[in-house]
Amino acid sequence: MSSPQTNKGFGFLYEMGCGKTLNAIAVAGAMYLNGYINKVLIVAPSSVCSVWNKEFAEFADFNVTSKVMFGDKRTRLKRLQELKDYKFRALKVAVINYESVWRDEIYEALMDWDPDLVIADESQRIKTHTATQSKAMHQIGDRARYKLILSGTPVQNNAIDLYSQFRFLDSSIFGKNYYQFRSRYAVMGGFNNKQIVAYKNMDQLIKKEHSIAYRVTKADALDLPEQTFLTRYVQLKPAEMKIYKTLKRNSVVELETGNVTATTVLTKLLRLQQLTGGFLQEDEADKPEFVSDAKIKALEEILDDYVLECGKKLVVFCRFRTEIALIEQLLSKKKIQYGLIYGDIKIADRGDIVKDFQENPETKVFLAQIDTAGLGITLTAADTCVYYSVNYNYAAYSQSLARIHRIGQKNKCTYIHLVCEDTVDEKVLAALAKKEDLAKTIVDEWRNYF
Repeated sequence: MSSPQTNKGFGFLYEMGCGKTLNAIAVAGAMYLNGYINKVLIVAPSSVCSVWNKEFAEFADFNVTSKVMFGDKRTRLKRLQELKDYKFRALKVAVINYESVWRDEIYEALMDWDPDLVIADESQRIKTHTATQSKAMHQIGDRARYKLILSGTPVQNNAIDLYSQFRFLDSSIFGKNYYQFRSRYAVMGGFNNKQIVAYKNMDQLIKKEHSIAYRVTKADALDLPEQTFLTRYVQLKPAEMKIYKTLKRNSVVELETGNVTATTVLTKLLRLQQLTGGFLQEDEADKPEFVSDAKIKALEEILDDYVLECGKKLVVFCRFRTEIALIEQLLSKKKIQYGLIYGDIKIADRGDIVKDFQENPETKVFLAQIDTAGLGITLTAADTCVYYSVNYNYAAYSQSLARIHRIGQKNKCTYIHLVCEDTVDEKVLAALAKKEDLAKTIVDEWRNYF
């Protein structure tokens, strides 16, 4: 096998659910096994970082050791040092989020580590060429021998955003001067002639882009399952995890010393699940206290990528009214038009809300309480659904899956579960995957969930 051309890159522009992570692992494995690389740096949104660790563990058919660089600066640097000190033959993989890659000492340590391959996952995170994290990625990319970008964002929607991503990937495609790129492909106008009002030479731009990138949509992926299930892992901060563990420990003590019934166990689990969604309900408090933004930040990343960037519609299911209120605030902040159904919405009004989502191109998100809207409505205007949280009833969960996967749906469906790592979220989702109704088994098996 001849050596690949060095200091160049390639792009997998795959729609969500089409396998870009698995393909990237296959590429990294092939390059490692053929002696081209030993060290990989993966830069990704925070909610995606842990996914890489799990995907390597599940799918890599080669020796690999991977570290997710989470935590404070000292902890992140320690994880990188562990990779440096690893004595056995294996592909060494460091995973870090975009917001940290440019920080003092961390940036220098990554440059000193000198990865052979750098992967920018959800590379639209560096679309703004003047942003600090984009500049850091450009510098890291200039040094790396091989680079890969992964993104599902259609280039035709935001052509100007290509510049910074390809500046990282291969500066020979569009050059290193943003203003020359803009002059070649954008028509300026508006106030002081500083606003992009149209694009030009698009055929040339797309030809250049596709010279080192490959686009896959759900429609193209004929062998894609009709339903694809993805998990976005979210990490609670140390202080939040401390609260979670205290609540879990207290729940176990109360159950071991009291009368164990399905109701008492499910109530304890509900409190833990409320916490992973961001809220703590104290016994004496009138209302829950907001204690964690982990999941709402993960949802914000999906909204940015899928709704705002791609212009697609999205269904979001959650269990608790407090979560709905929090998500409403986020949608309003981002000026995303949405429909909403929860328990207090009159049944007579729900038909019009569903119809608006189905027919109005401006209504991009359908937000619903899973117990209320998981049955009997059609939401086929979307082919992707996010589960912010789920309930324990498999029948209700199964019915909610069918809101987008039903007659009238022309596309393959994707379901994204937001899961707080090392919490009850993982255990409830595992039970649902086995088609179990927790209420029927929880008395005998309650210790498995704490």
